Amino acid sequence: MNKPDIHSGRLPAKEYRRNFADIKPPLSDYQAHIEASRCLYCEAAPCIPACPTGINIPSFINRIATDNIDGAAQAILDANILGGTCARVCPTEVLCEQACVRNHEPECLPVKIGLLQRYAIDNRQSADHPFTRLPDTGKTIAVVGAGPAGLSCAHALARQGHTITLFDAREKPGGLNEFGIAYYKLVDSYARQEVDFILEIGGICPEYGCRLGQNLSLDQLRAQFDAVFLGLGLGGCHSLGLPGEAAEGVEDALPAISSLRQCHDLSQLPVGRRIVVIGGGNTAIDIACQCKRLGAEDVTIAYRRGPEQMSATGHEQAFARDNGVRILTWVQPSALETEGGCITAIQLEKTVLDTSGQLQGTGELTTLPVDTLYKAIGQHLLVDAFANTSDSPAIKGNRIVTDDHFCTSLVNVWAGGDCIDKGEDLTVHAVEHGKRAARAIDQYLQGRER
Repeated sequence: MNKPDIHSGRLPAKEYRRNFADIKPPLSDYQAHIEASRCLYCEAAPCIPACPTGINIPSFINRIATDNIDGAAQAILDANILGGTCARVCPTEVLCEQACVRNHEPECLPVKIGLLQRYAIDNRQSADHPFTRLPDTGKTIAVVGAGPAGLSCAHALARQGHTITLFDAREKPGGLNEFGIAYYKLVDSYARQEVDFILEIGGICPEYGCRLGQNLSLDQLRAQFDAVFLGLGLGGCHSLGLPGEAAEGVEDALPAISSLRQCHDLSQLPVGRRIVVIGGGNTAIDIACQCKRLGAEDVTIAYRRGPEQMSATGHEQAFARDNGVRILTWVQPSALETEGGCITAIQLEKTVLDTSGQLQGTGELTTLPVDTLYKAIGQHLLVDAFANTSDSPAIKGNRIVTDDHFCTSLVNVWAGGDCIDKGEDLTVHAVEHGKRAARAIDQYLQGRER
């Protein structure tokens, strides 16, 4: 039998350390002040609306330039309590930095807003927590999901004096920041440190191992609490729908990234020699690059459309190529080849757009040998979360439907993050959802019109 070539310890120890070190090293004091001096402090700064959380970017950069680092951090955290993580993982190249007016100058680069944001947060000196709770209101809120949306919502409500119980299905908080982001983008347990910082405000009581639809029901929460916020994320992974998909070596990308992030010794983590990733988003890029950095020799991303249609940014695609990852576009999975219960190859069919703009296969096939096939073709809402409830929120297109104030079809239930039908699936969008939902919940609890 052609056995899969999957082994651990493919690299010397020093290469693991180098490959999974921070890919965006922080700015030094000198670099930060030089970079801050490049900001033009525009009066109608286009970078502000380009930030989904509306951080006043010229204001915090000006404070860095004048050595008011604590003030810079405060300006960021006022708008985005997960500003440290967002500084590290946000696609700033298509958000604030793309909007920077420096781009309009010949041969000029935009201000490094993301790195300056990280500098401000990382170098905050004050020992005091930057936020305090208002007097206790006696109101209680259940926040389901301790990811970016849930954490943002819980913190904003705690500031108003409400008491929050923060439920999460996993054994520790953080959501995708803890379990789903490439190891080298968020190093040194930063996701957990940020959660601990958020919880310092008080009034937030975490409860882990609580999964909606299993040992937790929406009916129960609505009866027990004054309001409920759902930050469920998208817990299910789409399938290819091909025979042989249950074979050993065919894996979902997100659980694999989670295993890598939780591994304490990367040299013990097995990786195949020949990897194929199906998908065109950031998750596909992350798993492909991490496999390459674990010692995989041949890593290919296969995507059914062109590079312009990939949800991974051009920057991420270039990063993958720089890591030695091959990106094949205009191909789709056609068949899986297995032997002895293990995947051995994948057959890809060339695709084109027909005259009506629909994707179709051409019948032209190519076969790639594979030890591990990762599926990164998107996630879906696990609707069994509402299996044991008498009344569930309206769902459309596999997302929870909300109004402009993030209220669901249920009067005292709000939702935000990847599980709803608004915005892109980015950490920064989830943070904004949680913040705005908290504002609506607070107004609801105080009996005001939303």
